[in-house]
Amino acid sequence: MLRLSKNESKNSSHYAAATWFEILSLFFNQFKMKSAKALFLFLLLGLFFETSILAQVGGSLPRSSPEAQGVSSTHLLNFLDAAAKFSSKYEFHSLMVLRHGKVVAEAWWAPYRPDLKHTLYSCSKSFTATAVGFAIAEGKLRLSDKVITFFSEYVPKEVSPYLEALTIKDLLTMSVGMDPDPSFTLAVTDDNWIKAFFNTPILNQPGTKFLYNSMGTYVAGAIVQKVTGQTLVQYLKPRLFDPLGIGGMDWETDLLGYNVGGWGLRLKTEDMAKFAQLFLQKGQWNGKQILPKGWVEEASTMKILQKPEITQEARDKDDWAQGYCYQMWRSRHNSYRGDGAYGQYMLVLPEQDAVIAVTAEVADMQGEIDLIWDNLFPAFGGDSALPENADTDLLRQRLKKLELRKAKGKVDSPMVSQLDKKCFQFSSNDLQLKQMDFDFEGDVFTLTLIEQDGKKYPIKFGANRWETGTTKRLGPYLVSGIKNQFVGLPPAKIAGSYGWIDENTLQLKLRYIESPHSETFTCQFDAGKVKVVYEKSNDFGGKKIEMIGEQK
Repeated sequence: MLRLSKNESKNSSHYAAATWFEILSLFFNQFKMKSAKALFLFLLLGLFFETSILAQVGGSLPRSSPEAQGVSSTHLLNFLDAAAKFSSKYEFHSLMVLRHGKVVAEAWWAPYRPDLKHTLYSCSKSFTATAVGFAIAEGKLRLSDKVITFFSEYVPKEVSPYLEALTIKDLLTMSVGMDPDPSFTLAVTDDNWIKAFFNTPILNQPGTKFLYNSMGTYVAGAIVQKVTGQTLVQYLKPRLFDPLGIGGMDWETDLLGYNVGGWGLRLKTEDMAKFAQLFLQKGQWNGKQILPKGWVEEASTMKILQKPEITQEARDKDDWAQGYCYQMWRSRHNSYRGDGAYGQYMLVLPEQDAVIAVTAEVADMQGEIDLIWDNLFPAFGGDSALPENADTDLLRQRLKKLELRKAKGKVDSPMVSQLDKKCFQFSSNDLQLKQMDFDFEGDVFTLTLIEQDGKKYPIKFGANRWETGTTKRLGPYLVSGIKNQFVGLPPAKIAGSYGWIDENTLQLKLRYIESPHSETFTCQFDAGKVKVVYEKSNDFGGKKIEMIGEQK
């Protein structure tokens, strides 16, 4: 039997292909294969074997039981218990925990799934900074380069001293000096974000004060795209995504054709974990240096301190006051992370040789990470393996059964026969909704939303279960209304469920399962009218839209 040594098993996919030819030679020498039929069967087997090896090396991360890597299943269960206890406040969508390079726990709360991408929001920034690192290593950029030199065509006639002094490093360290952050305003109102950025006053000397600025990240990404002639996705694909076996990603673009850099990247949870693991391994992957040597240390160490005025006692409780790096945050426990709105994390724990990747929708991100520190972090013991126990099996079972709340109520009502194939029309409303059509068929309900501009969006809901599909309707989003939002991206993947709260009240839950967000329609029927209460999950109960429709 041919065995791979530890070092050999970590090599690249090219090695795996070469290994197959060694096996082929060995097999022929041992068995003296002569017939054409035998040769054909052996080559067919070889093709399957080689494909499997290549997928293993460049695709999924290796798996292990928690205890084999010195991780306590009991503490992982404690985290799941805490997540369930506070589920109304902290809605988790996925979790992946790595120790010593192996996945020891992975979870998706249905209808989220491992094969789905998830909106990263500002975790995207860490990938943009990595693109800058590659461009620097290839001699295309320097951290000290002045930003305005790359886009002379958009520079205003009068350049302030602060704008003239602005460097790429200032963009990466969130120390541009604009106050407040102009990102959302510019993205909604302007067609040319670079020009609008240059025309925004800089009130503080660049490099001296931490002031969050997503548009600064966008400009850093635009510079990379300008000097390389490629989008960020195109540039990172052979340098980062392909070596890590990351595929199927997409990234929003602006009206100039640039990937937006500061947000808009969508990856699978395992892809997030791979990126964090790459940083944990100081840029090495399968024995090869993927990231420029020294970049991890440069990009993950503190460059500027947030909230310098707070007390040490306050700082010790605040994961947003541990220092900012290059589009990454320092965290407690000598860790650092990529960090996205509503609770997306790529957490790197060097002292524990561990990685935690999380997708979620939460309003209180400090509370979310506190749940991790209080319940999951203690799972990392010493390097020695632990004995498996009853909690090991219990954890396996729990991880398979996680699910988010479906629509409330029963699966049927006498109203179904009265509503089937009926429609309700609405007067002017904030949702721009003109009409709702109802269609019941078995345990599937189809709601067709017709907007004021005439666009129709049929959406299916399952009775007390998730019915999956796609829609071109734009769902909730942190930066809704920005120019070119989601243009060029595939239709949104969705999952819907419905239930009857009482005989006259239908609740519809619609989840956009490649984003953190969902919508709820609560429809109360009475005497040929319907009162619809609409809620977006990312308003966290703070805003409701009420509409009255009449049956036609």
